Formats: sequence, C-alpha cells, structure tokens
Amino acid sequence: MNLAFIPSPSTGVIELGPIPLRGYAFCIIIGVFVAVWFGNKRWIARGGKAGTVADIAVWAVPFGLVGGRLYHVITDYQLYFSDGENWVDAFKIWEGGLGIWGAIALGAVGAWIGCRRRGIPLPAWADALAPGIAFAQAIGRWGNWFNQELYGRETDVPWALEISEGVNRVAGTYHPTFLYESLWCVGVAFLVIWADRRFGLGHGRAFALYVAAYCAGRGWIEYMRVDEAHHVLGLRLNVWTAVIVFVLAVTYIVISAKRRPGREEIVEPAAADLAEDGGEEEAETASSDAASSEAAPSGDTPGAETSPESGGTPQKADRS
Repeated sequence: MNLAFIPSPSTGVIELGPIPLRGYAFCIIIGVFVAVWFGNKRWIARGGKAGTVADIAVWAVPFGLVGGRLYHVITDYQLYFSDGENWVDAFKIWEGGLGIWGAIALGAVGAWIGCRRRGIPLPAWADALAPGIAFAQAIGRWGNWFNQELYGRETDVPWALEISEGVNRVAGTYHPTFLYESLWCVGVAFLVIWADRRFGLGHGRAFALYVAAYCAGRGWIEYMRVDEAHHVLGLRLNVWTAVIVFVLAVTYIVISAKRRPGREEIVEPAAADLAEDGGEEEAETASSDAASSEAAPSGDTPGAETSPESGGTPQKADRS
C-alpha cells in the first residue's frame, strides 16, 4: 500500500473571484510572463533596449500557440477526427494539448517577423530568451498536473502521482512525468545561464544549447509515458523527434562556433546609436562649457566687487 504520493487537484479550474480560470491556461500565461521578464533582463544586459523582447513576443507567442496546437492535433488526430469524436474539440486549447516542437518552430517564425520589423538579429534575441523559455516550460508543465494527464507507468515510489478515475484514465499511482520534465527544464535553464556566462555564447548557440539539453531529457521522460501515442520502429513519435532535433541542435553549435566564434558586439543597432548619440552630446556639452569658461573675463566672476580706483561703481556681492 502506497502511503505517500502527490495528490492531483480535484478540479482543473481556478476560481479568481467571479472569473473561472483553467489551471492549464493559468500555467501557460505565467510561463509566458516569466519568459518575457527574464528575457528582457538578459537582452538589456547584452546592450539591447528595454521592451524589445516584449515587442517581439507579441509576434512569437501567438504563432507559438498556434504551432503547438497544430503539432498536437496533427500527431494525435485520432483524438479529434476518429469515429465518435468531435472535431470542434481540436480548438479547445484550454483543455490541454500543446506540442513544444510545433510551438518552437512556428514561434520562431513569429519571432523572425518581429525581429525583421525591429532590425535586430533573430539568433541574438533567441539567445537572450532561451533560459526564460526553459523556465516557462517548467511552469507550463504543471498545467498537465491540473488536467491529470501525461503521467508515466504505474509505481509505488513515495513521489508517485495519484490519478483519479476519469475519461481515458484509470485510478492509481503513476510516475509524475510532468514533474520530471518540469525539474529538468529548470536544470536546463541554469545550464544555459552558466554556459552563456562561462563561454560567451552567441549567434544562436545559447538557444541551440537549450534545445539540445531539453531534447536529452525529453527523450527518456517521453519513454516513460503511457498515454496513447503513435510509434515508429517501436519508439514513440516524440522520442524520435527529440533525437532528431537534438542532433540538429548539436550540429548547429559545432558549425556555428567554427564559422562565427564569439558573440555579437551589437544586438540592437538602435540602442547602440542612441548610446553613441548620448555620448557625443555629453562630450559636446563639456567642450562648450570649457570654451565658455576660458573665454569669460576674470572680472566677470559672480560676486566680485568693483573697486573705486577702477572707475566703476562699488557693488556688494549678492548674499541672498
């Protein structure tokens, strides 16, 4: 008998006064805010302007949500288009079902559009946002806890997840794969932060490291899951996806490091030009003040009194 386990919530809806908010959507929203906030701090540290990350996220986030949903619906089409299923459910994103692969892929398209509009390099923006995305995923995975989904095999370990009886699920205690992935994502975020500080990753390599590290964890975590999924050569589709994307990310890191070593000196030209203009104005002001000081006659010193011998009228210094 298992005396210790992680209980699942009795409902997936959080009541915010009169406003009902689904736990899954709440976790996604919090994750997005964390990613933008942390990405903004890293972007400013790289020499960018405050607010640029949020401006580009306005493009990236909607594209990412659409891409994540499309990937899920396409790879799990039987949940929506099989006999007895309602295809309208494919649009009910609040009930869960976002594929990170599609979210990153289509989100990158939205980010590219935003970067083009701002005249900044997409790889630099992606590097700044990489750890924040990992933190966002760590938070977002708790949405699966609210929905009692994406758990692993049955187990009686002390940290087992209790699942209640429901549609397409059997009551019992299972491996909390959502928790494993959440903790793994936190580790990935700190890995990218450390590596970026230690090696000065640039030109998209910090983002590629995040992708590779995430895929390494997603592979073994995905292998533990027992929810319905398509298989290829005996392995779940997402395992193959993780392997392929991992190889591509590592390949990019190696090739990019050889072709473009170091990191970008300027990530946002507008911010650099503003800083230069500010420096030039300060220099011009200082030079003008110095010239005025040299040109001013010594007798014009404020507060000085004119002597009678000089022919002028004696005046007292203003002490008010």
